[in-house]
Amino acid sequence: MADVVTSTLIANGPRNLIYQFTNESDGTGESGVKKVDAQSTTFANMGVVPGIHLKIIRVVYSISNGALRIQWDASSATDATILGAGVGTMDYSFFGGLKNPNNAGATGSILFTTVGFQSGSSYSVDLEMIKGVPQ
Repeated sequence: MADVVTSTLIANGPRNLIYQFTNESDGTGESGVKKVDAQSTTFANMGVVPGIHLKIIRVVYSISNGALRIQWDASSATDATILGAGVGTMDYSFFGGLKNPNNAGATGSILFTTVGFQSGSSYSVDLEMIKGVPQ
């Protein structure tokens, strides 16, 4: 058996990108699972994909029995933020959003890794992003 996960695209405009992700765990968990592919032409703005310009503006979450690492994809994944058990909102809009540190091999894509997930652990995450593509 495996975790039951969903990825729902809520908005994909010229500037904004919003997803909702859920996971109901059987204890398997997730490790480095690509949730947002910043290289996808689906998210192109003016013909340019967001890539490393993608910024995380807001995270609304509910996590039960574990933690979630939201990471930037690169040769060695880099944590963007770590969310512990509980309910909350992380708002990064006041300083323009969490930017990709552009480490070696950076793609701009976003990965999820669960920590300490056991059977019955779960998360629901709304991830609001700005494509940040230079105009």
